[in-house]
Amino acid sequence: MTLSRRTLLGTAAAAAGLSKAALAQKPLPASRPVAVSSSNGLRAVAEAVKRMQAGQDPLDSAIAGVNIVEDDPNDMTVGYGGVPNEECVVQLDACVMHGPTARAGAVASLEGVKNPSRVAKLVMESTDHVLLVGPGARHFATMNGFPVENLLTEKARKVWLFWKQNLSDKDKWLEPDPEHYDPDVKAFIDEFGWDEFRKPQRGGTIHLSAVDARGDLAGCTSTSGLFFKMPGRVGDSPIIGAGCFTDNEVGSAGSTGRGEANILVSGGHLTVEFMRQGKHPRDACLMTLERIARTTREKRLLSAPGKPNFSIAFYAVNKQGQYGGASMYALGDTGKRRQFAVADASGARKEETAFLFEGRI
Repeated sequence: MTLSRRTLLGTAAAAAGLSKAALAQKPLPASRPVAVSSSNGLRAVAEAVKRMQAGQDPLDSAIAGVNIVEDDPNDMTVGYGGVPNEECVVQLDACVMHGPTARAGAVASLEGVKNPSRVAKLVMESTDHVLLVGPGARHFATMNGFPVENLLTEKARKVWLFWKQNLSDKDKWLEPDPEHYDPDVKAFIDEFGWDEFRKPQRGGTIHLSAVDARGDLAGCTSTSGLFFKMPGRVGDSPIIGAGCFTDNEVGSAGSTGRGEANILVSGGHLTVEFMRQGKHPRDACLMTLERIARTTREKRLLSAPGKPNFSIAFYAVNKQGQYGGASMYALGDTGKRRQFAVADASGARKEETAFLFEGRI
């Protein structure tokens, strides 16, 4: 498949490989410490920067920020309250990477622990391994004092049951009456859209990359994965080099969105390599998205030639404290501009992502 720059970006800036949103944003002076995250991480980046300002290690700071989201039952994409798999079991994935030591740890398909990021850090610190999965990850968590917790909230159970009832009009489940939808289910549909029950490609994640005042870097990614996924499905979030990658000489990056697409290009690593070439973090994120768009060729994953029909976004910070975020499409599910979270000496805030394609999926 051959893609023209006009097809990819549709602007006069195409020759530079950047979107209009990217060109409109002039790089701000760098300041450290800095934390950058997906849009659900506003409190997370604030906590991470607060801790780094107090002298804490960037990875400890990043994990403390991510724990806020993992603990929040109202965020149905991460940790406690995450949307379960197709068997109504919440399985979590997470990874961490520490720039100063160049070490990493990860867990996948972990059950009964609301903070998989903390278990991932223990894998890094206390084992000769990088990734533990399934029952092995659960056993490791138990040996380290993590009790078995029920991560399935009543709201998530209702959402799963509604999805189950609407899978087919030929099974034994009766579809609920639209006039009597449960309020929790209606709220979920309003937030994520009805299509998520028909073609469940939607999921959610938090990624957080941080750089401290000394220029030391760290990254952390945590997720409950695709909504109603197959049991044992593992996306990009616990894969070092995909959902997260950190190089203390260069920067840190990670992603949210369709993990399968990210795994195929090792997007976290690729973004850091673009930064190594001197690209601004925002531009590095866009270049990774462009790579994904060029290499997505299955018809079922395309809305038009060269235009993926899924969401994915990248977030990055470099050693100097420059940061950026970019998404495949400019608009989110609600029709509003996609955003990411960032915190530095000016405080925590949301900014609009750069984007590869105008509009929404």
